[in-house]
Amino acid sequence: MPHSRHVVVVGAGALGLCTAVNLIERGARVTVLEARSIASGSSGRSVGVIGTQFADPFQIMLRKHALRQFRRWETLGLRFNHIGYLRLARTEAQMARFETSVRLRADAGFRSRVYSADQLTELAPHLDSTGLAGGLFGPDDGFVDPHQLCTMLTEMLRSEGGEIRQFCKLEGCIHAPGGYRLETSKGDLRCDAVVNAAGAWASPVAAILGQVLNVYPERHEAIAILLDRPLGYIMPMVMDLVEGEGTGLNFRHDTDRQLIAEVHKSSSTHPEDPDDYNDQCDERSKVHLAELLLERLPGLSGARLGRGWAGLYPTSADHLPYVGPVDPDEPSLVTAAGAGGYGIQLAPVIGQIAADWVVHGAPVSAPETAELSPARLNRPQWLDH
Repeated sequence: MPHSRHVVVVGAGALGLCTAVNLIERGARVTVLEARSIASGSSGRSVGVIGTQFADPFQIMLRKHALRQFRRWETLGLRFNHIGYLRLARTEAQMARFETSVRLRADAGFRSRVYSADQLTELAPHLDSTGLAGGLFGPDDGFVDPHQLCTMLTEMLRSEGGEIRQFCKLEGCIHAPGGYRLETSKGDLRCDAVVNAAGAWASPVAAILGQVLNVYPERHEAIAILLDRPLGYIMPMVMDLVEGEGTGLNFRHDTDRQLIAEVHKSSSTHPEDPDDYNDQCDERSKVHLAELLLERLPGLSGARLGRGWAGLYPTSADHLPYVGPVDPDEPSLVTAAGAGGYGIQLAPVIGQIAADWVVHGAPVSAPETAELSPARLNRPQWLDH
């Protein structure tokens, strides 16, 4: 690809910025358009968890690519809080999947260990293991601050000559000789290629680009758990969900006197409007979350609910991200969207693959990710999910 080729990335969240950085490292000239401000969408409302506890080789492979970049960025100043990630099992079948995960993750270079139910308090002394069979623990996993991640990526992009236009909304797209003319709220912009990394707004952005994309903005809530005194240890990330089974409760250390908790499962039955949704935690959800926490952490005396908020998971029908051209006849219109609740942890690999599609027309640095191509959009999706 000639170094002068100009690529516009729509969206300045984690996916868009990771894509932009990967593109500029490949020699592209990059402009990022953001309708609001950097990390103002789903990225800024994420709890920032980075985990690798899967028994699916494909999911582990994606995280192997992502962790490679996270480790590099960590050497450049990204704060990665390695508090560990504990996924809970309720059945022996789930424990068997965890044993498989340990083997697969070891092959990928990830450390992990299966704990029996009576060993779980070694990791989280306040945890009640009633009804549990055990857990899978990855000591190197943890969380990042999404705002710090996006700020760091922004600085990297600008230091290499990239541009970010905030409060600049995409309003139209017209084919021009050799590329596109984008109409924005701050004037027209010509480019050779476009990447749709608009998160919860990916579907309306696709419509502006003349395409159809099914990304379902799914509302999820999180809340701070305030402690009257420090726990005396670091609470790892704890997740009660294995391939759809479990309550979906998850919680983790945030500060000495605060945990962050959310329910990964969603009760939403319809797509949210990203321009008009309730971005606060409602009372019914607070009660439900409190009940789940009392069941799993009954000895956490003096704890109380603090600030709550809601964000959107930009989700696909099969819960895999879309990375690549929606229309094979428009290879210069690339999509990077639909990562659901895993947007932060998958952003580095999604950005890597999206940049490959723009530069090489295929995921050459990770050919095994070709199945993430939006070509699977060719069948109706929400009817069978």
